[in-house]
This record gives sequence, C-alpha cells and structure tokens, in this order.
Amino acid sequence: MIYPQNYFQGILQLRNHNKEVLEFVKNQIKKAKREDVYISKTVKVPGGIDLYLTSNKFLRSLGKKLKIVFNGELKESEKLFSRDRQTTKNIYRLNVLFRLTKFKKGDVVEFRGRKVKIMSIGSRVQAKEVETGKRIMLKLNELN
Repeated sequence: MIYPQNYFQGILQLRNHNKEVLEFVKNQIKKAKREDVYISKTVKVPGGIDLYLTSNKFLRSLGKKLKIVFNGELKESEKLFSRDRQTTKNIYRLNVLFRLTKFKKGDVVEFRGRKVKIMSIGSRVQAKEVETGKRIMLKLNELN
C-alpha cells in the first residue's frame, strides 16, 4: 500500500535519549522488513525528538522493546482521530513516550540526603536504603 508522504498513525516521543536509542529504533524498523512501517517525519522538540510512524501495532511493540532493552519510562496514550466510513470503526492515533532514565538497576543514587540502591525500575522505582536496608518505592520523576 502506498501512503501519502506525511501519513502517520502514531508518534514515538523519545526524551532524554542518546544516539544508541535512536539507532536501535532505526534498526528495528529495518529488521521489520514491512513496507508499511517507516518514519514519515522527524521533529526535534525541547528535550528530545518525535518520530512519526506509519503503524500503531509496530509502534506499540517498539515501545515495549525499548523499555526492556534500555530500562526507561514508557507511557502510551490513544486519541480518537476519525471513523472509518466503510466499517464504522474508530481510528486512533497512538502516542508512545519513552523517557530514558539517568540511572539503571544496581546504581546507588542520592534521594533526600540518603543513599539508595536501585533494585528495579517499572512504573515505580523500587529502591533499598544503603545504611538501613529499608525498601522504599519511588516515582520516576522523584529521582530525575
């Protein structure tokens, strides 16, 4: 199927990214070997870059791969774009935000004057105080 030049189904929003993350995204698109998956537009924004992709399904799986490989924050949101006139199905535009964290599992960072060791990173960060051994749950934005 041939799409118009500016056609897109979703936006991959990369924040705090590095060259390695961008290369990973481009390699995943090449590895997909699908003609319907490509970057139709690239926009630099404060703090990162937006990549306009032509497949929501691929975009969703790419976000999950980024989270597994680079251990960052992942958020997905859909917005109703239109309705297909023939099938009367809703058509959604997908935004996938991937924010690379400045720390990784096993790092010791300072939080409110105390040193904590990062145990796991998910929607929340599980950490352990170095001195007392007490486990604490933190929000990602509390450590950035």
